[in-house]
Amino acid sequence: MVVPLLIGAAFNTFCPALLEIGSFTTAVFSSKGSAALVGVFLMFVGSQLKFKEAPEALKRGAVLVIAKFLIGAGFALLVAKRFGMEGIFGISVLALVSAMTSGNGGLYAALVSEYGDPIDIGALSVLNIKDGPFLTLLALGASGMADIPVISLLGAIGPLIVGIILGNLDDDIRILFKPGIDIMIPCFAFALGAGINFTNVMKAGYSGVLLGILVMAIGGIPLILVDKSINRRPGYAAAAVSSAAGNAVATPAAVALLDKTMQPYVAVATAQIAAAVVVTAICVPMLTSYVAKKSK
Repeated sequence: MVVPLLIGAAFNTFCPALLEIGSFTTAVFSSKGSAALVGVFLMFVGSQLKFKEAPEALKRGAVLVIAKFLIGAGFALLVAKRFGMEGIFGISVLALVSAMTSGNGGLYAALVSEYGDPIDIGALSVLNIKDGPFLTLLALGASGMADIPVISLLGAIGPLIVGIILGNLDDDIRILFKPGIDIMIPCFAFALGAGINFTNVMKAGYSGVLLGILVMAIGGIPLILVDKSINRRPGYAAAAVSSAAGNAVATPAAVALLDKTMQPYVAVATAQIAAAVVVTAICVPMLTSYVAKKSK
């Protein structure tokens, strides 16, 4: 996610005219292509969500995704009420809610494969709903922090719904679309990077690292307690989901498409989330290992 994002940002910073020559080049490699590419990605993600999963897997996944949403959205709402949409420490509310309500599904799958059981892996079918902008849009719209009409929310999750329907109609479709998830990430990452200027990234500074720490500390520790108290589990699955999703980098741009007042926050929020993705990708495996070993 991060490497093509940075390459796209380098093009946009030093030679933006190359991305604006028109036709397919501009449609795919400039920031104009990000919405379509993310939409295709969401359809592929949706195709992996099954209607029928083992009840225990559904329970574990539902508890974790609901708790992660309530904790992340609740913290962002408190910050918005106290400090406004500009947020704290240079981290906007848009960046906070985008990062804290998301989670790296691939990282979770890898970690629970190491420390968990097949049911933990099955819970990913529910946890996948945190990938993409849906939970962020839901949080911002329901709280009144953003003016997002219901029809626009439906439009944003339309590809996800189409993917869910197709994947459940035919297992072959689900199998066909699964590799597309990984394939699409560098594609839309470059297009998103093409909307970033390194000048704005430099302005983000330490705040991106701090955002990653907040995602783990405020979003992760309470989530472990929830996993232990409600799911009656050791907590390593909650630790494994205490990360920022790579595709959350796309969320600020998706939100700004629906609410133009969010546009001033997009560039810096995107850079901060990209930094948070790296921080949590490094630290969450260590946290998960610690929790798993402590629980034997």
